[in-house]
Amino acid sequence: MAKWLVAYASMTGNTEEIAELIVEGITQSGYEVDLKSVTDFNAAEVLKYDGFMIGVYTWGDGELPDEFLDFYEELDELDLSGKRAAVFGSGDTSYEQFCGAVDLTAKKLLERGAEVSSEMLKIEYSPLEQEKEMCRDFGRRFTATDVQVS
Repeated sequence: MAKWLVAYASMTGNTEEIAELIVEGITQSGYEVDLKSVTDFNAAEVLKYDGFMIGVYTWGDGELPDEFLDFYEELDELDLSGKRAAVFGSGDTSYEQFCGAVDLTAKKLLERGAEVSSEMLKIEYSPLEQEKEMCRDFGRRFTATDVQVS
């Protein structure tokens, strides 16, 4: 059975909540999934999984958060060819680059050879009630075999 990872960087808890909802969706699909903060493990651990999802909040106008930088830089050492990946995160629409860190992370994963889902989940702040099911569904769709990748 496939094993999945959902890893995230969260300062206020918004991206962590999104990650937890995604994990619920994956679990509802009958898959095994680990949930980890990027500050608690090395990026090379993603190689142990059939696929992974990375959650990152956007700092300022499209910037990566400080606690995500080590993980992001560790990705440069990895060959992610054949690994399925997806990216999600939280941000603030008052900035010109809404969820820019999500876009930067997806680009990095593509550069490293990952098969990145063309669908990214971007939530303003914390998920509203109607967005919670969207998060669960994002996890369910990612574990499906017919995900479109870029």
